[in-house]
Amino acid sequence: MSGRRSKTLYEEVYEEIRNDILTGKLKKGERLVSKRSIAEQFGVSVVTAENAIAQLIAEGYITAVQRSGYFIQYSGDGIAPAEEKPTLAAEKPLDNAPVSGAAALFPFTVWARLMRSVILEQDTRLLKPVTKGGVWELRSAISDYLYRCRGMKVHPDRIIIGAGSEYLYNQIIQLLGRKLTYAVENPCYEKTVKIYSLNDVKLRHIGMDNNGISISRLRESKADAVHISPAHHFPSGTVMPISRRSEIMKWAEEKSGRYIIEDDYDSEFRRTGLPVPAMFGMSGGGRVIYINTFSQTLAPSVRISYMCLPDELFSLWEEKMGFYSCPVPAFEQYTLAKFISEGYFERHINRMKKHVYRSLEMISSAIATDTVKIHETGDGLHFTVTIEKGAEEFIKKAEACGMKIRPLSGYYAEGGEAYSKDYVVSYAGADEEKVKEIFGGAHENI
Repeated sequence: MSGRRSKTLYEEVYEEIRNDILTGKLKKGERLVSKRSIAEQFGVSVVTAENAIAQLIAEGYITAVQRSGYFIQYSGDGIAPAEEKPTLAAEKPLDNAPVSGAAALFPFTVWARLMRSVILEQDTRLLKPVTKGGVWELRSAISDYLYRCRGMKVHPDRIIIGAGSEYLYNQIIQLLGRKLTYAVENPCYEKTVKIYSLNDVKLRHIGMDNNGISISRLRESKADAVHISPAHHFPSGTVMPISRRSEIMKWAEEKSGRYIIEDDYDSEFRRTGLPVPAMFGMSGGGRVIYINTFSQTLAPSVRISYMCLPDELFSLWEEKMGFYSCPVPAFEQYTLAKFISEGYFERHINRMKKHVYRSLEMISSAIATDTVKIHETGDGLHFTVTIEKGAEEFIKKAEACGMKIRPLSGYYAEGGEAYSKDYVVSYAGADEEKVKEIFGGAHENI
């Protein structure tokens, strides 16, 4: 199957004449032969010739002059016609490789059943515009979930649904304004830095210590807003203690117009104990914007994230940005709402946690050698390693198993050269069978 749709006769005639105009064979001002002559030349009916001429007139290639005929209106200047779209066989093939690791745990059967249920229940309401901020059912389900699992009291009105965290980062910048100075952790998730940079705001990279972002350096930076991941920093894995979180809250309250952007991207994946309390729920949390995503917990292709706004900023959001349409389709929002409210989300998280931490123990055991030292493997879906030698071979093997490897130095704005032997390993997509096959059970040197 070529993938190329068949052309009607009038399209073929139209394209032949258009190409003659574009290549300069027919010059501007030149008279086109009559429609009867065109019909005879191409062996088609007069009606077909008329349809081709009508299309050429509509696109401005020729013009009709009453009682005089048709004249070339466009000068092709020797421009060649665009090449036809290549056939599907020549295009990049789809990635049909089966998913592995945590992604393979996605509950397709449940999700499909909920989708059918949503179609039956919502019917034509699925075709209506989505209310600003997102579907109420999803915002309400998220509100209940945050109260049960994170101890956060957030009214559904204050929850804004977005198409991925990157979309919400942009919304926050528009909400707070480009005149502010924004601070990020150093090291930091690279997309966060790129988005702030593309928005042309003043950006400060603040160094970290063992407790998280340095409060003294934050004060020195004269920043107005700080973007942090206190529950589990990426890529270092640092969990910010209550003392440091309290200091940052005090910093925000000291001056009007200061805000904390709390990125809680993988708080569900805490290995032991309860989740670290969110700063949004702390006393004085009126200066905190909370962000979380379902891309980590469900699948990267599920582009649904949300942010929680304090009362003050919600009023500003309604005033400045209430005209925005929610970019996430209603169908997906209703489905996710049922997935959360009927308890499937929490069961899925528990299943994911059991899988990834069993997988982590196996991977850690398989890859650790005299030359590969593993660091912080407590929470989240990544850890760091120091590779004394054979880094290229290690990376090649790890990527063949489905892991993603990046140099730790690449996440630093400055000072990264001190970590030239350190790498960040994202292991959620690892195929355990391939890990056993490629690395083996013995601690061989890489």
